[in-house]
Amino acid sequence: MTDQSEKLLVECVDRPGLVHAITGVLLRAGVNIVSNHEFVDLEHGQFYMRTEFEGPTAENAIRTGVQAVLPAGAKVVLRGARKQRLVVFASREHHCLADLLVRHAYDELGAEIVAVVSNHPDLSSLAEKFGVTFRCVPNEGLTREAHEAAVATIIEPFHPDYLVLAKYMRLLTPDFVEAWSQRIINIHHSFLPAFTGARPYKQAFDRGVKVIGATAHFVTKQIDEGPIIVQQVISVDHSHTAHDLAQAGRDVERVVLARAIRLVLESRVLLAGNRTIIFD
Repeated sequence: MTDQSEKLLVECVDRPGLVHAITGVLLRAGVNIVSNHEFVDLEHGQFYMRTEFEGPTAENAIRTGVQAVLPAGAKVVLRGARKQRLVVFASREHHCLADLLVRHAYDELGAEIVAVVSNHPDLSSLAEKFGVTFRCVPNEGLTREAHEAAVATIIEPFHPDYLVLAKYMRLLTPDFVEAWSQRIINIHHSFLPAFTGARPYKQAFDRGVKVIGATAHFVTKQIDEGPIIVQQVISVDHSHTAHDLAQAGRDVERVVLARAIRLVLESRVLLAGNRTIIFD
């Protein structure tokens, strides 16, 4: 992939000749295909394709041309090379936010973190060290709806493409999630549905778990049940204390969240109901 490449995403009912038809449109448009991936969901008869291309483009002509060679009801998305804008939500835990800020500072995210929003002031100095705007919106004394309305007012001027929940310890209302459908990315430990609530790593230690991990997913109205983007696990054993497990869990969460964001920003993630198609 190059920073100047465009991405074409296609989803439609499967039929013979789709790859030939789509790439033919791009050939006639005079662009150069640099990467192409396709997948057929045989169970549901659905075709998915991600194509990266370079060259002078007339986006409307390509979109119209591709749509014309596809079955009725096809989804066609064109995404350019513009850096997308992220607002990161955090509470008090610093590890995921700190990792994203470092990656952002060294241009490893492929996106611009335009602001950090928190319901606590604890991480303000961390954001300020990296020159990123920090906004604290306390939730004390507010209903969930009133707090989210205040948050929405804060983030609107930043025009974010995605919201990233970097250990943001507040449940979002269905209305807020709906307003940002398919544009909120969350990270949490992979013990769910076991070990819910406070101190999950202490609970895991007490059960003698042998594997811990992290899950990054899109946020939906069903809590922690959205389409999974990335999961990763590591092995642990009897020698690990509860503190060791928590530290290892934080390390995995950092890596998994950053990878999930990168995949989404590179348009490598297509949704298929509550599943994801990942073109890695």
